Amino acid sequence: MNKDYIDNTQIDLEQLHDDYYGWKQPEKPKIKILTPLILFCVTFIAVVFAGAFQYGVNPFTNLSEAYKGLPFALILMGILLSHEMGHFLMSKHHDVAATLPYFIPAPNILGTFGAFIRMKSPIPDRNALVDIGAAGPIAGFVIALPALIIGIKLSPLVPIASVSGITLGDSLLVKFLSFIIRPGIPAGYEIGLSPIAFAGWIGMFVTAMNLIPIGQLDGGHIAYALFGKWYNVIARIALITLVVMGIWGWEVWLFWALIILILGIRHPSPMDPYQPLDTKRKAIAWFAIIILIITFIPVPFSGL
Repeated sequence: MNKDYIDNTQIDLEQLHDDYYGWKQPEKPKIKILTPLILFCVTFIAVVFAGAFQYGVNPFTNLSEAYKGLPFALILMGILLSHEMGHFLMSKHHDVAATLPYFIPAPNILGTFGAFIRMKSPIPDRNALVDIGAAGPIAGFVIALPALIIGIKLSPLVPIASVSGITLGDSLLVKFLSFIIRPGIPAGYEIGLSPIAFAGWIGMFVTAMNLIPIGQLDGGHIAYALFGKWYNVIARIALITLVVMGIWGWEVWLFWALIILILGIRHPSPMDPYQPLDTKRKAIAWFAIIILIITFIPVPFSGL
């Protein structure tokens, strides 16, 4: 029998099967660029203005001085962009449909509520889950770390008695870097974080918040992939811990716990939940957990 005839017949049969069952190979969704780009630009301007206020400049009345907020904006937006692009690029690597980052402008001291991407197709397996979940926090951490180091070195020493307004908490990492970079701080003084250091501090804080091991947070992806059946126990312990810290520490943890409850603490299974993690992904997952430990701040803000 002629080979071409067999091939053509096979193609026709496949087409008949598709037509009969009403199924077609799904097309990959087109990536929307315009809306993410507009949101990025608006958020960047808002963050520049927020950075200018930190230098004592009101950009609404003195627009020509708004450029002073650029160092803060470039670093903070760079951290957030690196974080979200880590998720996006790793999603593309594993053929998971995802949007470009959506930035959220906000009228607050940062100029933004952060950014997010949406994944529009299932994650194939636990190895991919670690790659996608950990890529964002690790990328953001890599950008935030040098900013924090340089910023602490450039930050002035201020008398503790003169400090008023918002006080920032210290993570283990910030304490360690401060001890190494600025040893021998005189009694009665402390480091007053410069805008560059503040941007790095915020980057670390955002990284820690995303690494909390619950639900659709990055930490939820990592914990589900690494701990398997123990994930539900870990997620519930983490949620209770947030509530306790919200009652006796920083009240905003209660709001964060409520948002997590609304979104759900259960984690959807990947398409292949039985494929074990390889050694490389286990190392990545534990590295992300270490980042959480050294960057987490139980009471990040006080004096509000």
